[in-house]
Amino acid sequence: MSNEHRKACATLRVRDAHGNPIADTRLRFNQQSHDFLFGCGAFDSLPYANGKKDDPFCADRMEKWLRLFNYGTLPFYWGRYEPEEGRPALESTMNAARFLTGRGVMLKGHPLCWHTVCADWLMQYDDKTILDKQLARIHREVSAFAGVIDVWDVINEAVIMPVFDRYDNAVTRICKRYGRVPLIKEVFAAAKAANPKALLLINEFNLSDQYAALIWDCLDAGVPIGAIGLQTHQHQGYMGVEKLGEVLRRFEGFGLPLHFTENTLVSGHLMPGHIVDLNDYQVSEWPTTPEGEARQAREWKEMLGLLFDHPRVEAVTAWDFTDGCWLGAPSGLLAADNREKPAYRALEGLIRGDWRTEGEVVTDENGCAEVEGFRGMYALTDGTRTADFRLGTDAQTIEIVMQ
Repeated sequence: MSNEHRKACATLRVRDAHGNPIADTRLRFNQQSHDFLFGCGAFDSLPYANGKKDDPFCADRMEKWLRLFNYGTLPFYWGRYEPEEGRPALESTMNAARFLTGRGVMLKGHPLCWHTVCADWLMQYDDKTILDKQLARIHREVSAFAGVIDVWDVINEAVIMPVFDRYDNAVTRICKRYGRVPLIKEVFAAAKAANPKALLLINEFNLSDQYAALIWDCLDAGVPIGAIGLQTHQHQGYMGVEKLGEVLRRFEGFGLPLHFTENTLVSGHLMPGHIVDLNDYQVSEWPTTPEGEARQAREWKEMLGLLFDHPRVEAVTAWDFTDGCWLGAPSGLLAADNREKPAYRALEGLIRGDWRTEGEVVTDENGCAEVEGFRGMYALTDGTRTADFRLGTDAQTIEIVMQ
């Protein structure tokens, strides 16, 4: 895996505050952040930013999160975000969002429309009113967070949405009533109108040809899909290189960015293969084990390496940061006591080691020097003066003033 498509070459033209070339000078450059989105569920930021900043346990967890990731997913499940109509969790969610963006993290809101964890109070309304309230909810959230959260999972798991029959819910009702593609078109239009600059995703766990066909239908209908969301909750075992390759080949042809939005690999026993709905697996304990942790680290390292190497993939998100979250699974990169598991250290070795660029250059008589590295933000210093620059486009000339 060469990862050359993740890198760029550029000429730095370095000058002092008076516009004079900084000639014949040794400069050191260090990458500060990546253009590639290394992500994780950022749910732990909510308690931290809303009263627990002084809690050493919470602070330790957040610092470990921030050491690894530049991209976070915040929860907007309607039934939890607004359990009582007209009382959304705007303030607490904004506190978490502003804390993370203040630390240089790009954020995504998840999800705006989903039949699961839906607001029960919607059930009192007729279908037209439900749709109106769904579109108004999208406009409210996307508008309120514009500039703070500019990436959204607009609709989640639409393949199963109109036939979902585990329990009655308002979103499945309107999906049946109006049709899957018409509903998708409406919710995307609402999000686009609220924030025209936002990156809007369709997100799905069913990575079969059914999903591909739905995307084609949506694109034919003019739905402004900005990126394709792909979930891989691998509680029953690692997909492996061959299966991941099949998924990549199925969706790369759309010409859209691919975001692996929700990814879990467990470090304990695997969920039995006969379980169809992962939510049906309920156990009193699901411990992590040394053998499972070694396996999880190998699988995460291989999977992230494969996805980072693919030119269409722009984001990969580990779903659970700590053990015991969704389904109580040992699927975190940290154990429940904040211990760094081997998977955490394996990803740290890639993100902050193998895939991070630093080095030295010497400017010529015109104050110019050539640099090459992974795309992202860099700090430049001559030991006294400093400057920042972004390495993003090949063969560009970057004007830098050091002060």
